[in-house]
Amino acid sequence: MEGKKVSQPIVRISIISIALAMIVNIITLAVVKGFQQEVRDKVIGFGSHAIITKSGENTIHESEPISIHQTFYPSLLVDQKIKHIQPVAFKAALLQSNITKKNPEIQQEIEGVLVKGVDKSYDWEFFKSNLISGRIPNFYTKSISDEILISTKIANDLNYHLGDEVRTFFVKNKPIKKMFKIVGIYETGYEELDKQMIIADLRHIQQLNDWGIQVSVTVSDTLYKGNLVIQANPIGGNGNYRLDWGVGFDKVGAYGFYPIKDTVIRVIASDYWMFMDGKDGQTSIPDTAFLKVKIHNNNTDYQSIHTNYEGLVDKKFLDQSGFHFSIQAGNRTIEFTQIDGKGSYHNYVGAFECELYDWNTLEQDVRYLKNQVLLGGELNQKLKVTSIVDSQSDIFVWLSFLDINVWIILSLMIIIGVINMGSALLVMILVKTNFIGLMKGLGASNWSIRKIFLYQAAFLMVRGMFWGNVIGIGFCFLQKYFKLIPLNPEVYYLNAVPIQLNIGIFILLNIATLVICLLALILPSYIVTRISPAKSIKFN
Repeated sequence: MEGKKVSQPIVRISIISIALAMIVNIITLAVVKGFQQEVRDKVIGFGSHAIITKSGENTIHESEPISIHQTFYPSLLVDQKIKHIQPVAFKAALLQSNITKKNPEIQQEIEGVLVKGVDKSYDWEFFKSNLISGRIPNFYTKSISDEILISTKIANDLNYHLGDEVRTFFVKNKPIKKMFKIVGIYETGYEELDKQMIIADLRHIQQLNDWGIQVSVTVSDTLYKGNLVIQANPIGGNGNYRLDWGVGFDKVGAYGFYPIKDTVIRVIASDYWMFMDGKDGQTSIPDTAFLKVKIHNNNTDYQSIHTNYEGLVDKKFLDQSGFHFSIQAGNRTIEFTQIDGKGSYHNYVGAFECELYDWNTLEQDVRYLKNQVLLGGELNQKLKVTSIVDSQSDIFVWLSFLDINVWIILSLMIIIGVINMGSALLVMILVKTNFIGLMKGLGASNWSIRKIFLYQAAFLMVRGMFWGNVIGIGFCFLQKYFKLIPLNPEVYYLNAVPIQLNIGIFILLNIATLVICLLALILPSYIVTRISPAKSIKFN
């Protein structure tokens, strides 16, 4: 009776210690794995598993353009190892806060954002799962869409709501203002990216980045020796322009012209690096513009072109576009129709995002992707493939450090459990000294007696583990579905403690805990061999 009073508190403490160890270990595994999974999914959701960019670029957000016409681009769409591939482009912008008559007291705010351009092939699964209100933008339109998707963070900071128009400024040689319409608002909880990412039509970004060449042909407002001046106005490319007016490329950007018959003036614009033939480096895809000339009341006599009081060519615009106008030369009417080049910007993108099937085979799949890109890329463009682990190395190195913390916590809690169970086992052996002596006197072996105590210790551990599982997994369920413990998203990237419930891992944890503790108890059970039957029975 006295032995039972001594051993009961020790046994209870050992059961509680095992239960606490299981609770802590289950919660630790669920939280850490959940944290890693949530952050990883959000980083990949905003980007992708792998990114194809121009070689030498350090960041996708400021990358040089690459041609969209790659051999690997259509072929990878049906590749069994690649889940999805999509072209993207980025452009930094400034958003102006929304001030209306209803809220004039709100102070004018300016916030820097990153506009991500995507097209109709974009995989919206991630943003659909995090959509708070509205819908996904429609980029299937023939004309460039002004619809955008923004985050609740940006909307709240700048007082925007669903359906509002957003004043957006892009910095080029001179600021460009564009108006976008909010059709959807998302919230991922990953505030680091929520506060800066806006999704817009890829065609906007292609134009704003001046990728490719776009050219127009205009009639200058001044005369040269009584003749009109026909001028080419190329933009984009690298700034070194070569022009073909029909006799081959040269640098001539304008020439004098007096129309005497109906004609069409055509100019092709491209760029070059050192040599006019462009063989020394990659050139932009050329663009072509036209200027149609039609003469009314024509005669062969030269007649002076009319000018206004300032001495400038007197143009009469025939519509509101500014591209259709006429000029008088005596009684001759010269009609011009300006047809600007469509530009080659649509042939370029900032990068290709590649979505893979299995995170666990990321390294092997990225190597496979590199081989496909090397074989299927344009010969005059050097491309590189970067995995998300490399492009976001700071985040993933930090996440990998969490595994070390898990092993430390698991080890400490199991050690504490082993120590407490060892103490309980020793107390049970000492309390049952008479029983041990009696069993030995009846011929029982040391190992058979030790197994009795090990079985009893295992029973106590199973009891503790049962309650540890009930409490630990129960807490995980509550946190997963009710978000009991919030987080500061500015520090932890998430707004609540994440939980990943993996039954397989929990089963392995239970088995490992039971096996390790039992193996560790074999040593203290050795004290049974030191008990002499004669002394223990005599002592009793």
